[in-house]
Amino acid sequence: MTHIRVATDIDATPAEVWADVENISSHVEWMHDAEAITFTTEATSGTGAAFDCATKIGPIRLMDKMEVTEWTPGEAMGIRHVGFVAGVGRFTLTPLGDDGCHFAWDEELRFPWWMGGPLGGIVGGRILKAVWRRNLRLLAARFA
Repeated sequence: MTHIRVATDIDATPAEVWADVENISSHVEWMHDAEAITFTTEATSGTGAAFDCATKIGPIRLMDKMEVTEWTPGEAMGIRHVGFVAGVGRFTLTPLGDDGCHFAWDEELRFPWWMGGPLGGIVGGRILKAVWRRNLRLLAARFA
């Protein structure tokens, strides 16, 4: 498994940030690697909501199949990846003073053999970390 963690401070309360990120469809607006999200369940939010995310990083395109496993408004969202790249991810929001938020994104991913397995996870993890740092800059800019 490859562990990836990125985080940023945002000039908005956890409730304000949650109001944005709970709309999973809008993630394509701030996730540079997410091209399209299509729900595969009637639910589009909350535990059990499932969706496919067309993902593109450089020349690699994947359909990332995901299911929401944790949903704590204003605090955390957990995801299980069940596509080619498998694992779990989690967003956590922590208050910073009266009007700020620390947003952390953690992932534990297993890369398939054709992406280099554990070695591919080392290289892929570095690439994803750079992409996701950019994503968090884009998310924070939504509140600037």
